[in-house]
Amino acid sequence: MLTLIGKRLMFAIPSLIGVVIVTFLLTRALPGDPAAYFAGPAATKEAIEQIRKKLGFDRPLIEQFFRYTNDLARGDFGSSLTTGQPVASEIRNRLPASAELTLSGLLISIMIALPLGVLAATRPGSWIDHLCRVTTTAGVSLPVFFTGLVLVYVFYFQLGWSPAPLGRLDVFYSAPTTVTGFYLIDTLIARDFEAFRSALSQLILPAATLAIFSLAPIARMTRASMLSVLASDFVRTARASGLSPGTVIVTYAFRNAMLPVVTTLSMVFSFLLGANVLVEKVFAWPGIGSYAVEALIASDFAPVQGFVLTMAVMYVLLNLLIDILYGVIDPRVRLEG
Repeated sequence: MLTLIGKRLMFAIPSLIGVVIVTFLLTRALPGDPAAYFAGPAATKEAIEQIRKKLGFDRPLIEQFFRYTNDLARGDFGSSLTTGQPVASEIRNRLPASAELTLSGLLISIMIALPLGVLAATRPGSWIDHLCRVTTTAGVSLPVFFTGLVLVYVFYFQLGWSPAPLGRLDVFYSAPTTVTGFYLIDTLIARDFEAFRSALSQLILPAATLAIFSLAPIARMTRASMLSVLASDFVRTARASGLSPGTVIVTYAFRNAMLPVVTTLSMVFSFLLGANVLVEKVFAWPGIGSYAVEALIASDFAPVQGFVLTMAVMYVLLNLLIDILYGVIDPRVRLEG
């Protein structure tokens, strides 16, 4: 297993280098001039050129790249031109909000999709099988931003059950002392149950939006994988041996069906990291997705580069975690590694 982890980390290094190069070139190819943006519409050409020189954008592209990589080697992502704050600290402060939202949405979808897929596979042709098919089709067909807007319209504007989609906490509550960065956990640690209720109510709709988006592929893969395993010889042998249906499904079938499901979970999580950008804008969620969008609009290169690099590192770590789970679920993976 340690050899497998080491190989995966070695393969990740060229990927991260490629991400750095591509991100740097793409940000420079974007339309718009940061110097002109910050100089204002009434600025003269001399003023714009002076700002461009101050920001270092007048230098050759290769020199800008080496300065950027040198800063990265020292852990410096640069500073945001819009906020004036270091990008690393901004990402560090906003990342827990995005992580809490993404993990909550993924957890909700797992709690619904796995039982739904298993029940649909064990009862083919039943109403629950048709419900699984309808749910997966609807989840794939609905864009995530549309789902979020519909949920806001129904549960906030029409029914009034949900609070205003304006961040992680109601305006009447103050943020808890930061321990984990997750408001649901930090409010419980601080024993502030009113703030916990507020944080939970603010989280429900955006997490449900991501859950609806991620529900379809997980349920579909669970159903397909369970159908394949239930038709195998060792499951028929287990049933012929007189084992209870629950033991056959949980102990024999479900564990052997988990490998493709875990692969799907890793893909879904990476999709959720991208979908977070739209969901955070719809619900005014102060995460790194909304931070990157605001920086992109302002042609602020450093936050966009920091956001993409952070997502790439998280994706590499996620794939490493999936490889470890493979070894836990199926020991043959460790032997092959």
